[in-house]
Amino acid sequence: MTEHLEGSGFSLRRATGLDLDFLVGLATHEDVEPFMAAVSARDRDAFAEEVRRAEAEPAHYGRFVVEVEGERAGAMAFEVTNRRSRIAHLYGIMLHPEFRSRGLADEAARLLARHLILDLDYHRLELECYGFNPRAIRHAERSGYVREGVRRKAYRRHGEWVDGVMFGLIREDLEGSRSGLDSRPFQAGDSS
Repeated sequence: MTEHLEGSGFSLRRATGLDLDFLVGLATHEDVEPFMAAVSARDRDAFAEEVRRAEAEPAHYGRFVVEVEGERAGAMAFEVTNRRSRIAHLYGIMLHPEFRSRGLADEAARLLARHLILDLDYHRLELECYGFNPRAIRHAERSGYVREGVRRKAYRRHGEWVDGVMFGLIREDLEGSRSGLDSRPFQAGDSS
C-alpha cells in the first residue's frame, strides 16, 4: 500500500528507508525535539522499525512524509489503538521550522485525517500533546480536532510533571466540519 496523497501545494507519502536520515534530523532538531513525546522515535533504528511495521500492516500503522515541491518538510504518523472500534492514534507530528507559519501542518493533518477515516475506515482519531506546547494545541484545533480533556501532570518531561491535552476526531466531525474537512469520498491524487 503506497499512498501518495495530494494536497494544495504539498503531498503526503509513506516514509521509506530513504527517509530515515531526514526523520532523524527532524526529530532531533533543536526547535522540534523539546516538544516531542519522550518515547518518540529519534534514531535511525526506531524510525526503520516504524517503516517496517507500516509496510507489514499499512492499514494499521504509517509514518508519512510531508513534501513541498519535492522537498521534505515534515512528518506525521498513526497507529491503530483499537482494531474492533477502529480507533487510531496520531503522533510524531513534526514540521521543519523553515516550513512553519504557512498552514502546512494543519492542511497535512486534515488530509491524513480524511485518508484514515474515509479510505481506511477508522471511526475515531486521537492525538495528545503536552500542555506546555500551545502551538501544538492550536494546530490540533485548527485541524478540526475537538479538545476532550486534560491528563493533569501525567508526564515527566524536562524535569517536571506536565499535562497532556487530549483531542479526538470522529467521522461526524468530518461531515459537519468548517475546517476544510469534507465528507465527499477521498480519491488518491485529490487536491482539495
